[in-house]
Amino acid sequence: MPQTIAATDSSPLLQDVVAFALEESRRQGASQYEVDASLSQGLGTTVRLGEVDTVEYQRDRGLAVTVYFGKRKGSASTADLGREAVRATIEKACAIARYTAEDPYAGLVEPEYLARDIPDLDLDHPWGIAAEEAIALARRCEEAGRTVDPRIANSEGAAVSSQRHTGLYGNSLGFLGGYSATSHSMSCSLIAQEGDQMQRDYWYTTARDPADLDRAESVGTAAGRRALARLGARKLSTRKSPVLFSPEMARGLYRHFIGAIRGPSQYRKASFLLNAAGEQVFPDFLQMHERPHILKGLASAPFDDEGVATCDRELVAGGILQGYVLGSYSARRLGLKTTGNAGGIHNLIVDSSEDAPGYEPLLKRMGSGLLVTELMGQGVNGVTGDYSRGASGFWIEGGAVSFPVHEITIAGNLREIYRNIVAVGSDVDARGGIRCGSALIGEMTIAGE
Repeated sequence: MPQTIAATDSSPLLQDVVAFALEESRRQGASQYEVDASLSQGLGTTVRLGEVDTVEYQRDRGLAVTVYFGKRKGSASTADLGREAVRATIEKACAIARYTAEDPYAGLVEPEYLARDIPDLDLDHPWGIAAEEAIALARRCEEAGRTVDPRIANSEGAAVSSQRHTGLYGNSLGFLGGYSATSHSMSCSLIAQEGDQMQRDYWYTTARDPADLDRAESVGTAAGRRALARLGARKLSTRKSPVLFSPEMARGLYRHFIGAIRGPSQYRKASFLLNAAGEQVFPDFLQMHERPHILKGLASAPFDDEGVATCDRELVAGGILQGYVLGSYSARRLGLKTTGNAGGIHNLIVDSSEDAPGYEPLLKRMGSGLLVTELMGQGVNGVTGDYSRGASGFWIEGGAVSFPVHEITIAGNLREIYRNIVAVGSDVDARGGIRCGSALIGEMTIAGE
């Protein structure tokens, strides 16, 4: 049965466009077809040194159509939702499909996986903020940071943004579902100077609901204090030592893991975790849970990009990989079933079966080593797992910060890094699709002077 969820002021237009596109795809002879229509709007403002730098309003609309003629696939898209443009877009998709080679794995998802009971996840919280109010908020944020200390010498600006996206997906299997979601954020980046040395750092807050954003003053103050803490940064000599990734940096480690267990990486045999399902990838205390239905979650979704119902899942249990991250095409290539992850992971939570220490206890447990608070560069090989990235942060002695560090490189292999995690912290950062605390690695190579 066709299903529609979360009707909004914009949904009648999208419903009309999607209904027309589905019927037109059928009329043009496609054996299967799917349509994804969207409307988005937003406001972004940036202030630097108290002056308005940018004010941007954004309104976008789009339609993507995929058609199948047997096992031949064609796709096309347009930003024009008028009927003639939609008809022409479908004609292009059909023309492509007719001349494309057959792919035995092509086609819509199997009907039994489509979402039927669709929850309201409380994702839509429009923020009726005017440009003048956003500018005033950004000024307050930046001013709070600039007044932390006279050594805050300059600013890269403070920004406030608000976005709302409404999407509607339908296919020839009778599925029709859509919902609206909002995303709001505020950030500040400041520069501290002492003598000839300058150091930059930032902070931010983001949420579905503007009421859940941190106060402007606390964001600016955090950015200012973080920039000040970097002053006096030194290089390190090349060595091996424990490394503690802050929660924001630890998220990147797990993102590489997700990339390695995605369907395309597996069936293309381009993964350092090839065929690793059932293997011990992490220490036995580490667990990963996918929780797609967290209310107001930044990566929550009632269904994936193919209309497949999302559900709770244990991705890593006792350190053992339980399975892959799959859409229907990848699943067929691998002889498996879709996991409802077409479009990505939905709220991955990383935690420990043991008592997770807080930030200060983690420093004490490390004793001496490197705390990483920023990473630079893209030196990660997804096929071999080799990991090498520029880093900065703080050297820890006796479980306490000794001095800031910059211009170093940390290196290792992700397989070894994952197995060498000795603790995950309770200091969880929920500002993203991966929620995790700090990660303490037993040993990594640090390249410096």
